[in-house]
Amino acid sequence: MYRKVALFLVFALLFGSVMIAGCTNEKGPAAGPTPAGTTSVPATTQPVAKQKYIIGVDGTYPPYSFVDKNGNYDGFDVESARWIANKMGFDVEFQAIAWDGIIPALNAGKIDMVYSGMTITPERAEVVNFSTPYFKINQSFAVRNDSALTMGDILAGNAVFGAQRGTTGAMWVENSLIDTRKMPKEKLKQYDNFPLAVTDLLNKNVDVIIYDRPSLVAAIEGQPVKMIGEVDTNEVYGIAFRKSDVALMEMMNQGLDLLHKDPYYQELLKKYQLG
Repeated sequence: MYRKVALFLVFALLFGSVMIAGCTNEKGPAAGPTPAGTTSVPATTQPVAKQKYIIGVDGTYPPYSFVDKNGNYDGFDVESARWIANKMGFDVEFQAIAWDGIIPALNAGKIDMVYSGMTITPERAEVVNFSTPYFKINQSFAVRNDSALTMGDILAGNAVFGAQRGTTGAMWVENSLIDTRKMPKEKLKQYDNFPLAVTDLLNKNVDVIIYDRPSLVAAIEGQPVKMIGEVDTNEVYGIAFRKSDVALMEMMNQGLDLLHKDPYYQELLKKYQLG
């Protein structure tokens, strides 16, 4: 009898040990050593890092986006993005990218959105999603102060045009003048950025430059250049996103709505002379 009792006690102890080990494993392995200078914090209470999005911009596109003399990003779109980020609770970082490569950079995952005065076009909408429109603009033309060119000459294609590559200004020349055979394609010179087009105008390598109106006004300020007219292209700007980033687009749409209802938006319009 005593032998049976002893065997029963052994089995009971073994069974209890297995049960205790099983309970410990359900709660996870024992915590390892805490790194020097840190305090052990349960996983459920560790702070969650704020989400950060990289915004692609044209760094030479005042008043919407530009890099100032100190290397800081500034402009109407840049300040708008920062306000939305603060309101919606995330961080932003800006990255200047050549305009004709900015959509490929977006779809390659190098940036998370394009917020830099991008016109919504059917061609672009095939490869990216756009936010709700946030600004309307037209294409404008500028010539040297001593130029005798008229809008009639320009609309007839009787000039050498300068435009930034990948912009709707360049597209307008291609669609309205080249494709209609009013002028040969050789009379359109395209540049990586618009300041290069302005320089070529001053050097008399082109007769007229075309750009979004507010940005054209900013680009020729203080130069012996005058704006002589515009065409009503009825363009609207939108923020561009990858097709898969629907949630991000919806969050930015909400942020745009909040921005447009806030007095700060009117301050921005006034600051950048867009009102």
